[in-house]
Amino acid sequence: MTVTKTLEDKILNVKVEGRLDTATAPELEKELEEVLGEAEELVFDFEGLEYMSSAGLRILLATQKKMSAKGGMKVTNVNDVISEIFEITGFSDILTIE
Repeated sequence: MTVTKTLEDKILNVKVEGRLDTATAPELEKELEEVLGEAEELVFDFEGLEYMSSAGLRILLATQKKMSAKGGMKVTNVNDVISEIFEITGFSDILTIE
């Protein structure tokens, strides 16, 4: 998994590529903790995300709760595989997906 972060005008853009699973989820969680405090809005770019397990969903849910109190969070560039995971789990009703 590769994570690329950019913070501009209090908007944190996080591009996640590869697999977000039990092995890689702690890495994403650590990366987010380092910069989340400075952001008022968070944008996830999942264009290169190939797979997401329940460990990744847990991080999204926890991050959504943190960011909803600050300004907001959205997920962009969701492919068919990740979109299906969001649909099956009900996350498509919880997350703002563009």
